[in-house]
Amino acid sequence: MKLLTEKIQKIAEQYGGSWGIVLEDLDRGDKWEWQADEIFYAASIIKVPIMVAAYDALEKKEISFSDTVRLNREELVGGSGVLQHLSPGMTSLTIYDLVVLMIVQSDNTATNMLIDLLGVDKIKKVMTDHGWTNSKCYNKLMTIPVEREGSNIINANEMSMMLKQMVTGKLVSAHACEEMITIMKKQQIRDSLPGKLPSPEADIIGGQPTWELANKTGNITKVRHDIGIFYVEKRTFIATILSRGIDDYQSIIALQNMGLEIFNYLKKWQ
Repeated sequence: MKLLTEKIQKIAEQYGGSWGIVLEDLDRGDKWEWQADEIFYAASIIKVPIMVAAYDALEKKEISFSDTVRLNREELVGGSGVLQHLSPGMTSLTIYDLVVLMIVQSDNTATNMLIDLLGVDKIKKVMTDHGWTNSKCYNKLMTIPVEREGSNIINANEMSMMLKQMVTGKLVSAHACEEMITIMKKQQIRDSLPGKLPSPEADIIGGQPTWELANKTGNITKVRHDIGIFYVEKRTFIATILSRGIDDYQSIIALQNMGLEIFNYLKKWQ
């Protein structure tokens, strides 16, 4: 994996800014870290720990994913997602719908509704219990109070740990991990790590995709992250890439180039 990591570091240095990166080849047992404990503003990556907390609450029968929640006008926030455009007071969704929208569309309104349902203390406890002690969830999105305990923060080391726990069935339950990965594979924001990859569609109608990526993106001005699990034919690879201080257009290109290098590495070493 040495050649790959050299290429990834070269891309990062070319575009400047600050980076936190962890790459792990699960088949070969190779792992590379670069500034992995650097703290970054979480942006939408915090939605993955929130999803884990939702499945933890489901497992403990604190909630039911079939329960419905009404969308109220005061809950609508901007940014990503479709809920902000729907009719408040007229729309009800299941908790499962909220989880899916939070990950697949990165819906901020769905995220805030889940934070209200679960409670910040619940999310914090789940994160701490799983060893993500330097990553924190303090507040809802797009409605940050003037006086707050802190910002939602993460580092590459702990987000990589989370993905590895997920892919090895060590979060909540093996079934929960399988469901969470399935949801992440449906991610609709595909402009970062998978942005330059070839179409995953099989040549034969009904055939299996040639590759999949269970990922979650996150970005605000001059902050761009993408974390995910690559499934390229029979290979499995975790990539956690966090960045800040780079022009928004340039950071997309950097992450796309990194994603392509990872893909080519996995294709080469089948």
